[in-house]
Amino acid sequence: MVEEDLTKEEKKLIEKVKKKGLEDKIVYDNDLSEEEEELIDKLVRAGFNKNVAITFVFLAGRDETRSREIEDATRLRQPEVSIAMQELKERGWVTKRDLKKEGKGRPVHIYRLDRSIDEIKEEIKENKKERIEKIEKNMKDIEELMDSIF
Repeated sequence: MVEEDLTKEEKKLIEKVKKKGLEDKIVYDNDLSEEEEELIDKLVRAGFNKNVAITFVFLAGRDETRSREIEDATRLRQPEVSIAMQELKERGWVTKRDLKKEGKGRPVHIYRLDRSIDEIKEEIKENKKERIEKIEKNMKDIEELMDSIF
């Protein structure tokens, strides 16, 4: 559902929410399954930016996709998709190719995963293991310092 499809009352409510600075709490229907939504939630809990998680999950379910398809299906705005794709490219997970349109105008960006899902899962797992090891070492250091001080 997009804002144009809303009733007058729903639009008023959304305006009140936006005025209070809570527009990031507004949730519209999207084209993601319940399982995909659950995966996004778990990726966010694992430290991913929500827009990056949404973009990744959408892209992972397709061979290739255009920026506009991501925007339409996920209800993310163009800058949000662009920023998410930049992070995914920096991780080495995504490649972009440009499709020139006839005449003038900007090319259409087409994205695809550059690594297998198994490789990405392994990278996430290794990063989380490293984080856990750092937390455990920090806890050990805290315990040792507390024992020596108190």
